[in-house]
Amino acid sequence: MQESRILYVPDRRIDSFGDSRFRFALVSELMDSVGCCRVRTGWVEAHRPRILRPPNLREIEMEGFSPEVAGFFRWMQEQGARLQPLINYGFQFSRSSVEDELIHEDIREVEERVVADARRSGDPFRAVIHGVDDDWELSLLKFMVEMIQKSHEINIFDFKRRGLL
Repeated sequence: MQESRILYVPDRRIDSFGDSRFRFALVSELMDSVGCCRVRTGWVEAHRPRILRPPNLREIEMEGFSPEVAGFFRWMQEQGARLQPLINYGFQFSRSSVEDELIHEDIREVEERVVADARRSGDPFRAVIHGVDDDWELSLLKFMVEMIQKSHEINIFDFKRRGLL
């Protein structure tokens, strides 16, 4: 988690009452090859709550992620992350359409090129992440946690405005 960094942050945030879909590029250096990195691209989605849940069923659902990272949000909550409003309303997160490409270049050059491509695209839902190759899903989850935290106050305001909190 400490090695993960968001290199290019989307302009948009997680929508309080709709689905939000972010296109990511995750760049990681291969541990066993010098001058080689992997670029994974795909989609990560935050789905709006479908129904309010009773307290014993409140959790964030993760679709498409490996079992090893299933307890990540629980751990984040234990570390003091402000995720309770999202857990109360049953947000769901999923990842899909992940593709990867090995590139035999210096990781810094690849990151600069991927960030430049993201800027040129003008896509407000685009993100570029630096991560660790073996634990790339944790890097993707760190991105989602940061997006939750950046969206938190807007989401809380929207929930209160509609009388849901």
